[in-house]
Amino acid sequence: MTSTGPARPVSHATPAPDACSVGFDRADVSAYGTAARASFFIALEQSGPWGRDAATESHLPAAVGRSLSQACSARGGRLSLIRRPGRHADDAHDAGHTAYLAWAGEAPWLLQLSVTDPATLLDLDLDALASGDRTAVLATAPGAAPAEPILLLCTNGRRDVCCAVRGRPVALESFAQHPGRVWEASHTGGHRFAPTGVLLPHGATLARLDAAACAEVLTAAGAGHLPRSVLGPLHDRGRSPLSGPHQAAESFVRHHAGITDLTALSAGDATAGVDDGADDVGDGADDVGDGADDVGGSYVVRHKDGRVWVVALERRAHEYLPESCGKAAVHVADWVGHLVG
Repeated sequence: MTSTGPARPVSHATPAPDACSVGFDRADVSAYGTAARASFFIALEQSGPWGRDAATESHLPAAVGRSLSQACSARGGRLSLIRRPGRHADDAHDAGHTAYLAWAGEAPWLLQLSVTDPATLLDLDLDALASGDRTAVLATAPGAAPAEPILLLCTNGRRDVCCAVRGRPVALESFAQHPGRVWEASHTGGHRFAPTGVLLPHGATLARLDAAACAEVLTAAGAGHLPRSVLGPLHDRGRSPLSGPHQAAESFVRHHAGITDLTALSAGDATAGVDDGADDVGDGADDVGDGADDVGGSYVVRHKDGRVWVVALERRAHEYLPESCGKAAVHVADWVGHLVG
């Protein structure tokens, strides 16, 4: 696997030798096609500690968290709890909650609002959010305003220790450089690639981040781009609105052609594909495998300037590895692509 970034991030703590992310680093597993599926996001600030299922195990009322998570998941979206990097004392009960509404489909957009009662988010037009109808969403979101792109970094150690050990130092350093635009997140999927992050509104999901990469991502995102440093199989997990194979094909072309524009490419089937190998959908679900039983296929990737690539994807088998810390090793396979047209 050819990568464009450093061998490993430097601004992270030292994980245990048998940590899941260490095994995946050692085996040089590609991150292509592993982004958790979501066409939209609600990111809700909730200070204090989080349990494994942060939506129902935090200072957020469990019934509200459960309802929001289910409402998002049922519409193809994702709820993430977020908090400002730093100490998370159990007595932290801020009166206000920052919330972000992100559409990650065609023509992505991001809105920011402040809510006193998180339950009011259930009054939003979630069907409009799920279809990308910004005007209809604004009609039910008083005070919402456009926001700059933000980066959510997974730090939930109750979910997987790699996210806390590797993610929290990166989040803290990145927050110091870009206050207000970097948030700790409850779950992004793929802790085997920790530190992981999701760039909103685009749903661009990234692996093996460090603070320098985060700074470059946020700088480029202001113009709707990714930095070249995160293109390629080391860092690029794919865009969340796409299926796993489509993510992998698009990311392969993005790296091959050096395309940083986040809205320039689209991917579709050239031949019959298979079940996608992406991670879970929904904040409360477990990570699932990368689709070890999937077989490859051919996919068409199109640029908005008219260029077209045909990518053949194959599954490359790796050694058995644990995909989460403390869990049994499973068969691991990643996506490998090459151009056929």
